[in-house]
Amino acid sequence: MTRQGETSIKLKDVAKAAGVSQGTASNVFSKPEVVRDEVREHVLAVAKELGYAGPSVTGRLLRQGKVNAVGVAAIEPLRYFFEDPWARHLMTEISEICDARGAGVALVSARSDERLDWNVQSALVDGFILLCVEGGERLVEITRQRQLPFVALAIGAAAARDIPAIGVDNITGARVAAEHVIGLGHRRLAILSAMLSHGHAGRVDVDYVESATYSSSRDRARGYWQAMEAAGIDRADVPVFETREDEASTHEVMAEMFAGTEQPTAILAMSDKIAMFAVDWLFRSGRTVPDDVSVIGFDGVPESAVATPRLTTMEQPMKEIARRAVEATLGGVQVEGKQVLQARLVVRETTTPPKA
Repeated sequence: MTRQGETSIKLKDVAKAAGVSQGTASNVFSKPEVVRDEVREHVLAVAKELGYAGPSVTGRLLRQGKVNAVGVAAIEPLRYFFEDPWARHLMTEISEICDARGAGVALVSARSDERLDWNVQSALVDGFILLCVEGGERLVEITRQRQLPFVALAIGAAAARDIPAIGVDNITGARVAAEHVIGLGHRRLAILSAMLSHGHAGRVDVDYVESATYSSSRDRARGYWQAMEAAGIDRADVPVFETREDEASTHEVMAEMFAGTEQPTAILAMSDKIAMFAVDWLFRSGRTVPDDVSVIGFDGVPESAVATPRLTTMEQPMKEIARRAVEATLGGVQVEGKQVLQARLVVRETTTPPKA
């Protein structure tokens, strides 16, 4: 029997060579129990001789319409899912929900513009959860073209209203954080910012903050300022220091923050990650937390609860965010427009009244 190229062999070729109908050949691979033993063995032998391994699993699943899997895509490198505490926390919650439902999770790389279209179009999933799509309009556009359910998380406030999105109220959460430390008696404050625009590390002015590319950082600054205004604290008197959200840049700006004579007694950090970097720098510099300096974070990642000292923070409702996202992605209750959830204050060991 002449062997054809493996890539060109189709089920109909096997059926023809074996002298059976295409339906019988299909049953050999999908419902072998309904085919007589001698026929099944003959068809399998012919398929082996031709180099046919069986029907495409991908094609079969796509024809069924459901694969019971969630695709998670981000414009960050794939290592972001494992290195960033916020992303790792979210993925843990998504994974636990999918485990309970017997569903799978597929990470989809959206970092490369050249491969983005292919990666999204070829992903074997029922829908997508898009992370960190600040500036990721192309990711949203290509995902729409797939015509599967999708939900955007951590999307900018200025995003189109018709994008299904779930986010946290950054302004209210930051205001509550600032109200907490102001209520303890702190008046000398400093803001330790996540990235605002281009990864500058150092002190920035109000205009720079207001024109920030990353709306979550801008909104958290606005929330802090709202609490300060209500307490009679001029925002111009509260320095803002932008970090690149890593240890090196956070330590760099902390040194700048404490170089002058008017040093803060409380730091408002826009993420738990940079808050913990700040606490580490304070201890290394001979200062204590919270006796010398109070620090409050934002996100409520698991690491904040076991840090030394345990971090006071604004905790995002990550379990609920993940539940809604997975439900919508797997074809359940769809997200209409942008759903905004509230963070809650969790007071631990890094905030206390300032020294007399």
